[in-house]
Amino acid sequence: MMPDATAQSSLNPGEQSPMNTISIRLRPGQDLKEELERLVREQRIDAGLILTCVGSLTDASLRLANQEKATTYLGHFEIVSLVGTLSTNGSHVHLSVSDSTGRTIGGHLMAGNRIYTTVELVIGLLPAVTYTREPDPTFGYRELVIRRKKRK
Repeated sequence: MMPDATAQSSLNPGEQSPMNTISIRLRPGQDLKEELERLVREQRIDAGLILTCVGSLTDASLRLANQEKATTYLGHFEIVSLVGTLSTNGSHVHLSVSDSTGRTIGGHLMAGNRIYTTVELVIGLLPAVTYTREPDPTFGYRELVIRRKKRK
């Protein structure tokens, strides 16, 4: 079945940007969310994304779907996925972890994710665009808005 031509033509093609990268390793005891926020501030990231992440945690803190508060899990966990958009104007990051039985759980990254042995991260930087978070009338949440940076 062919997509509806009307719906297809109404799609926003998005903003294109070249990409640079930052590779970092986080150490035992550091808080994953706090370190991401510090990196975003120090590097003045206007538009970034998490390209890849591997590592392990001793504590996992997630805000699960449709919940208002974080749930904390204690033990040893492997990071199986860390995805999201990063910006000094507001980031949105999801984390999935698995325990020693392979049980996997995921949700919004919250403070309290303590690194066990290591976290290896590669962050993509998009210098031609900026990300902001603005209220969306559909649900009232502050959602991603992408804008082309003005040339100097």
